[in-house]
Amino acid sequence: MPHRLIDLIRHGEVEGGACFRGRRDDPLSAVGWAQLEAATDGAIDAAPWDRLLCSPAARCARFAEQLGAGLGLLVEPMEAMRERDFGAWEGRRADRLPLEDLARFWADPSLYDPPDSEPFAVFRQRVLAGWRHILEGPGDHLLLITHGGVIRVILGELLGIPHERLILLEVPPACRSRLRVPVGDGLPSLVAHGCAPLRATQWPD
Repeated sequence: MPHRLIDLIRHGEVEGGACFRGRRDDPLSAVGWAQLEAATDGAIDAAPWDRLLCSPAARCARFAEQLGAGLGLLVEPMEAMRERDFGAWEGRRADRLPLEDLARFWADPSLYDPPDSEPFAVFRQRVLAGWRHILEGPGDHLLLITHGGVIRVILGELLGIPHERLILLEVPPACRSRLRVPVGDGLPSLVAHGCAPLRATQWPD
């Protein structure tokens, strides 16, 4: 059965430390840049990418631009692939938030929205609309550089993971996920998921 490969890579570590980071647009740290270089070294394997997409956030787009220039690929920024806006929690560390609210969020992020945040249902709808747009486009081997929350939503949808369990899917900086997506009928499969971070991981951002 004909299929296409789609690689999802989360951005590397960023400046500013671990905090809730959605619309906040901190750049990659030196370590984060090196993490992404390691994650994309040799185009992961011998099969070259023929399409390069990314979130327009600086922590994704700046590296994608350099990678695209090196590979001779046009970079396609996608607003739909931005991270969730965490509202009043933007820029705040988890240990500085009310414990009761944080516990409700960890228990099921799909049922508790931080104050003034993008509702999870809206975030999920946005990401999946963007994903459908990707699948409708060309390419046999695609690369999407994006965010942990976006990757969780995509993997959750394709693998049938309940919303309340998405938080259990770890997506550390520069984590690589490879999907085999059939062309036409058939079910997608997760070929690989994971990474070897250069130092302690950050979450969530």
